[in-house]
Amino acid sequence: MQQIRSQVTERDGLFELEAGSDVLDSPRYNHDMAPTKVRERTWNKWHITALWVGMSICVPTYTLGGVLTAYFGLSVGEALLAILFANLIVLIPLTLNAFPGTKYGIPFPVLLRSSFGILGSNVPCLIRALVACGWFGIQTMFGGLAIHLFLGSVFEGWKSLGGTGEVLGFMAFWALNLWVVIRGAESIKWLETLSAPLLVAVGVGLLVWAMPNVSMTELLAIPAKRPEGASVVSYFAAGLTAMVGFWATLSLNIPDFSRYAESQKAQIVGQIMGLPLTMFLFAALGVVMTAASVKLVGVTVSDPVTLIGHIQSPVWVALAMALIIIATLSTNTAANIVSPTNDFQNIAPKVINRTKAVMLTGFVGLLLMGHELLKKLGLIVSDVSLETVYSNWLLGYSSLLGPIAGIMVVDYFLIKKQQLDLAGLYRDDVYPAWNWNGFIAFGVPVVLTLLSLGSDAFSWFYSYGWFTGSALGGLIYYGLCALRAQPSAVKSAV
Repeated sequence: MQQIRSQVTERDGLFELEAGSDVLDSPRYNHDMAPTKVRERTWNKWHITALWVGMSICVPTYTLGGVLTAYFGLSVGEALLAILFANLIVLIPLTLNAFPGTKYGIPFPVLLRSSFGILGSNVPCLIRALVACGWFGIQTMFGGLAIHLFLGSVFEGWKSLGGTGEVLGFMAFWALNLWVVIRGAESIKWLETLSAPLLVAVGVGLLVWAMPNVSMTELLAIPAKRPEGASVVSYFAAGLTAMVGFWATLSLNIPDFSRYAESQKAQIVGQIMGLPLTMFLFAALGVVMTAASVKLVGVTVSDPVTLIGHIQSPVWVALAMALIIIATLSTNTAANIVSPTNDFQNIAPKVINRTKAVMLTGFVGLLLMGHELLKKLGLIVSDVSLETVYSNWLLGYSSLLGPIAGIMVVDYFLIKKQQLDLAGLYRDDVYPAWNWNGFIAFGVPVVLTLLSLGSDAFSWFYSYGWFTGSALGGLIYYGLCALRAQPSAVKSAV
């Protein structure tokens, strides 16, 4: 006989929900969004390290050094330091926001119900989902190019397809990504675990190939592309903010993964070991490879897929492209599909299950890349490049998510004091439908950031967007909650 009221139990600091009819019949609940059972939390520190290695080693990371030197006026050394510092900084919200996921086994959208409301959580979720779908489309474009070059190295006739072959590669890689995520979290865990050592091997191989053709002394001595005599501080801060923005999205939805961690120690240690050094080293590799590309292939090439495509040996091209396909797949599935899949389910859990949400993510990503695909098919002509979208819109848009990170940390640690009503997060009678404190705390920094774009006096507010947004969002949220004396909504059951 089904129990009526849900029960919450604790095992070594991890909470588990035995759902009763009050939760099972709720429109806010489905099996995929349910808290993970303690027995399902099997990811140890090495799995989480592998997750970050798999997500960090990708084409966009490879190009970060070039983005900072070309668009942000930094020297090579300054760019690499900005990448390292940014990833050390972003570890703070990553580890803090991972705590409730590990403790309660809940995904990101369910956690947001505490700070934005049961229904209100859909607004920041959909904002986050749009960024992920954009990244999904871009990574799929790189993966599709790798498939095109792989097939071109194996079948001579494939090369003649040109842009059409790239589009076919895109669609094949698009379908492969969706298939992996539909299979579930265990599929992603093993993909990341198996791909991590292969990705490290790719990096080492590229470095061995490039080093004889580049002088590190000369590379580090290249002057920065900024006005002579200009202070490095403002340029460095802008680049640092952009690099924090690179993982700003994951700092929000990290509960989507930490809900599978076996302990808080596992998620903390795994993230520390997996993220900062991997990002720094692979970005540094990109700088070295781009500098060496002139001697290696005769032209400056800033992405590894195109660079390897210049190699004359079909065997080495095929092998390298196969590894890059694995690298891009491991990044794309974890970083760019899992979150919107959960976010879209949160809209109507009884109607949208995981399979439907994965397909919705795929079609939104396809739509966002429609312009680029039509260009490759020769159906339209446009000067808008994929690099422009990547370096401007996505990084800038990500920085606007800072307030959500600040609100989440303040809500869980200071307002709720790490105590949530687990069953109440799946019902309509504990937390408000719309938590206006969260929306005000989110809206004020975003409006100020947008207004600062047209003001020289307040341009620093945009330049430091992620930092100013997260700090101001957290402070406003705490102040509003203190003024309104909002109850913590904690039941004695937990």
